[in-house]
Amino acid sequence: MWVKICGTTNLEDALAAVNAGADALGFVFAESPRRVEPAVAADIARAVPEYIEKIGVFVNETAERIGEIVEEAGLTGAQLHGDESLDFAANIGATLGPSQALRVIPVLPIHRIQEMAKSGGVFIKLSREIDTILIDSAAQGKKGGSGQTWDWEMGKFLLETFRDSVRTIVAGGLTPANVADAIRTLRPWGVDVASGVEREPGRKDHEKVRAFVKAAKSAGL
Repeated sequence: MWVKICGTTNLEDALAAVNAGADALGFVFAESPRRVEPAVAADIARAVPEYIEKIGVFVNETAERIGEIVEEAGLTGAQLHGDESLDFAANIGATLGPSQALRVIPVLPIHRIQEMAKSGGVFIKLSREIDTILIDSAAQGKKGGSGQTWDWEMGKFLLETFRDSVRTIVAGGLTPANVADAIRTLRPWGVDVASGVEREPGRKDHEKVRAFVKAAKSAGL
């Protein structure tokens, strides 16, 4: 089970996540209490093991600016958390060029997945051009980090539609107490957490981080 600890703002929290067994760290480059400057993310990226994925979170940013931040911060992935189209996500790698090859993860709120399910053709795009998506709640009008869950029982049937063609990452209201249930219900490829392991916005509770990673990794066995 792939586990990402998002909203990383400092090295202490990053190392706690790494030591807990997380696979990826997330850095927010959009308006948020978890926002971090590219130079700070770069310092953190250099201080953690190379095998740890460093994912930048962007909201309605241009491909050019994403490319600049990817290079400056030493990122390995870009998570698109705004209103970006699937075409934008599918083409961003080509826009940035082969020297900046990275994992591109479009974020789809669960309500958008429901709308997409009405038109099966969109899943052809997912399977052919995008290999990983993140499904979030997008509650309270926020782009992410709302701390709100969504209807997993309903969602598991939607996820079955494209389980064999695209990797799914689940987010939205996950905590150490419920992540195992989410994994058993939805059977995702990975999970992503921010507020569910914080002591305050932008600062992690290290015990919660350890408990979350342990629960997620155990549920995925």
